[in-house]
Amino acid sequence: MQIAVLTFDGFNELDSFVAAAILNRLRGEGWAAYITSPDGRITSMNGVTVERQRPLDFVEEADAVIIGSGIKTREIAADAGLLGQLRLDPARQLIGAQCSGTLLLAKLGLIGDVPACTDLTSKPWVVEAGITVIDAPFHAAGNIATAGGCLASPYLATWLILRGAGRAAAEAAIHYIAPVGEKEAWVKRAIDTVTPFLPAEMRAA
Repeated sequence: MQIAVLTFDGFNELDSFVAAAILNRLRGEGWAAYITSPDGRITSMNGVTVERQRPLDFVEEADAVIIGSGIKTREIAADAGLLGQLRLDPARQLIGAQCSGTLLLAKLGLIGDVPACTDLTSKPWVVEAGITVIDAPFHAAGNIATAGGCLASPYLATWLILRGAGRAAAEAAIHYIAPVGEKEAWVKRAIDTVTPFLPAEMRAA
């Protein structure tokens, strides 16, 4: 599984780095999550500058795409030229968005009439884009998932791993990153939060 963690200038570190770190726990199974950006160097909302690992066109070939949030998302959402370069295919790809990243999914027409999750700051913008926002940390319909809140990254990662590698792999990845003394509770919460949104055959497995 090759995953593009779509990250723009002004990004939220918790969205991009946490998701990428959890997903890269599956390197031994051929998974790889890459910080993907239109810019060679990007600076986070807190001043952390990093180099991208993949250019923007990687989103077309990736098996999955996660869109993180940031302080410039509204500018990006208004940039028709940039949005036109985000050629995502929900028929082939698993696509997730977190917080203001949900606004980009809305602008790309990928959410449709299903409810979505986002953070409280971004909620008015997503609602303005015609999306019903629910008070929940995670929601998925088919191959599209959204999450709300900075620490909802593990839910997106859990969803991708459950879809692509199964329950045992998801439990192991979350168990590794969870706080000591709380590991079983974290694993249970992540699995319980995401499982209702899996395809029926996976829920029954």
